[in-house]
This record gives sequence, C-alpha cells and structure tokens, in this order.
Amino acid sequence: MIALQTQQAAKPATTSTTTGATTGTTASGASFATALASAMGTQTGAAAVAPADKSYTLNSKGIPAELAAYGNGKIPASALEKVGSTGHKLWAPAAQNLNQMIADAKTQGVTIGITDSYRPYEEQVDLAKRKGLYSQGGLAAKPGTSEHGWGMATDLDLNSKAQAWMRENGEKYGFHENVPREPWHWAYRPKTS
Repeated sequence: MIALQTQQAAKPATTSTTTGATTGTTASGASFATALASAMGTQTGAAAVAPADKSYTLNSKGIPAELAAYGNGKIPASALEKVGSTGHKLWAPAAQNLNQMIADAKTQGVTIGITDSYRPYEEQVDLAKRKGLYSQGGLAAKPGTSEHGWGMATDLDLNSKAQAWMRENGEKYGFHENVPREPWHWAYRPKTS
C-alpha cells in the first residue's frame, strides 16, 4: 500500500474530463481511491474485479498466505467483512462470495441463513469445552485448527430446499460441504494461483 501511495504521490495531479463525475484524478485517469480499491480487489461498479476471479497462493494446508501470516483465530478486523446485515464476519473474499450466493439463491426462492462464521481463538477454546472435540465425538475442532478460525467457514441455516440448492450451487461460489457429520458446515476455498 505504501508503494502505491508513493507511486500516486510521484505522479503529477491533473484532472481529466470524462463522461460522468470528475474527482481529482491523475494523468492516467485513475483516482487514488480507485487504484487502491483495484489493488485490494474491492473496487465496485463495472470495473470491479469479482473476488471469485482473484487467485491466491495457498500453503500446504490450503490456507491463503495472507491469512496464514496472522494465525488461526487471530485474523484482524481489517481482513474480515460482514455477511449481509448479520453480525457474522468472514475473511473478506469468503464474505463477498457468500453474500452474492445468498442474494442469488434468494432470487430463486431459496433462503439461506447463517448461524456461525469467524471464530477467534478464545471462542474456539470455549466451544471445545462446551461441545467436545470432533476427534472425540464432539462438534468442535481442536482450537487453532478450525476452518472458522481462518474466517473461511460458515455454518448455514438450511432447510431441505436450501441444502439441495447448496449442494448443486455452492461450489460455483467457492463453498464446499466438507464435514460429513455437519451438513450445515460449508468451507470456502479460493481459487489458487
């Protein structure tokens, strides 16, 4: 980001007139905000790059390098994004794809709810105490290993129609049903580079 700011600061600031609004653009026609949004993959509108189109470098456990640097259950708020109007959050690309999936399902008369999302490490410890470890017949992953701790898994509220829709369409949005005992658990898998 600092490099982007330095590059932007080095360019002479001029204004360019195009059809539509004109706001402090550079000679290249891109505002700093647009350039930053583009670099971060968060640009909106016709020039937006869908998060599903971005590729990520994954480590040997399938975790994007940018998340692995933080640690499971230690993802900063700046890397998370809200899921709709709920209080739930996921890693931003996962949240964006989930929001789109929920909206698309709704247009087809399918309601997808959400009951769980990102879990900080302390919540993983609490859940393991209350529900037991999965390896011992419970419903919790060992703290520090949960997909929820990466902000890449969500527990969905699905009726039979929604479950069937998810099984048919979830993969199109990067979501996979990967815990046989938990048909509500869907993990996000980004495209790899």
